[in-house]
Amino acid sequence: MGIDELIELAIREDVGEGDHSSLATIPDKARGKAGLLIKESGIIAGIEIAEKVFKKTDPGLRLSVLLRDGQQVKAGDIVFYISGSSRSILTAERLALNFMQRMSGIATHAHELNQKLAGLQTKILDTRKTTPNFRIFEKMAVKTGGGENHRMGLYDMIMIKDNHIDFAGGIRQAIKKTNEYLKQKGKELQIEIEVRNFDELEEVLKTGKISRIMLDNFSPADLKKAVEIINRRYETEASGGITMKTIREYAESGVDYISSGALTHQIKSLDMSLKAIKD
Repeated sequence: MGIDELIELAIREDVGEGDHSSLATIPDKARGKAGLLIKESGIIAGIEIAEKVFKKTDPGLRLSVLLRDGQQVKAGDIVFYISGSSRSILTAERLALNFMQRMSGIATHAHELNQKLAGLQTKILDTRKTTPNFRIFEKMAVKTGGGENHRMGLYDMIMIKDNHIDFAGGIRQAIKKTNEYLKQKGKELQIEIEVRNFDELEEVLKTGKISRIMLDNFSPADLKKAVEIINRRYETEASGGITMKTIREYAESGVDYISSGALTHQIKSLDMSLKAIKD
């Protein structure tokens, strides 16, 4: 499902048969102007999405953008001005803010994590721990904040996790069946496999035929040892229990990627509001 379709669904969900509050209080021909006011420091994201919300609500609305996605903002900054039908501005206000506040919160957290990795090769990845029907926007926000996207869904990469391994009958069987499946279907997808200890890592290395190894819940010392054992034969990814305080220690192992579900599912939205401007 694409961005435009998701925005249209969001508008239908919010507006329903009509914005009765605005219809009841605002004259039909009333015109107005408002500015998006930032109330706390962070990274702004979702300006393009907000513009789409306003335009789909009323093509006659006009946006004057002062900043760009990815910029650092502080309390008191104005991101854009919106002008046109007062009714339309009010109808689109909350939905535009919902997109921007959450996306900016994610971008801000991604930026903060990235700052912890300054000077290192390790990159931050998001996960599929996203809000249903909001994943595309959350992953856009991660990139805006300087992170990178893992797979978009179940369809664009093979991820063999612990349950897949257990249900398949073991690591060797899971990898073998995966390669047979891809050959049968004529698909070329990256294969990532999760390992929980050094015994599993050894079996993966003996089996081969994968692209990336996810080292799950390894300590920083064990992660460093595992990365050395893999010796760049495959891409490496660390996950599980990694926090803002510990992320640099994990990254110093030389691991290629650190994935963080908290990037998208434990986020504080960035505070902002749309304020009417009186002539």
